[in-house]
Amino acid sequence: MTELLERLIAEESELQFDRFTLDDAWTLGGRLRSAAAEAGLPVAIAIWFGQQRVFHVALPGASADNDGWLDRKHRVVQRFGRASMLVGEEFRAKGEDFDVHARLDPREFAAHGGVVPIRIREAGVIGAVGVSGLPELADHDLVVEQLRAHLRDQVG
Repeated sequence: MTELLERLIAEESELQFDRFTLDDAWTLGGRLRSAAAEAGLPVAIAIWFGQQRVFHVALPGASADNDGWLDRKHRVVQRFGRASMLVGEEFRAKGEDFDVHARLDPREFAAHGGVVPIRIREAGVIGAVGVSGLPELADHDLVVEQLRAHLRDQVG
């Protein structure tokens, strides 16, 4: 198992909420937007509850292509219940190409980093949060960093 794969699996266990509401989606989305704007990142950000997009924003330099990537990565999270980066890394660790071996339309599904499930303890995945516009690991890490901060605020 690669170091990255181990890290992604550990994040999956770590990033779980006791609750996550529409107000939390707004707070988390605003936190992501502020962090990205402060760093001058050209990203689109989205949060979903199930199929419903409940938060969306694009910063200068992002394009409609980023929205397409968000949708494709979100479909991976919905289908597999895991972070889009983790799904892609699991395929790579087996020496497989997601676009070929998943037998899913690559125009609809992208196992690239940037969308992470919103997981409720004892209940499972209820939504997802994602970023698109940076290299895939940077997209993923931005989301994870802000999810961690949101979790700390909920506990504190």
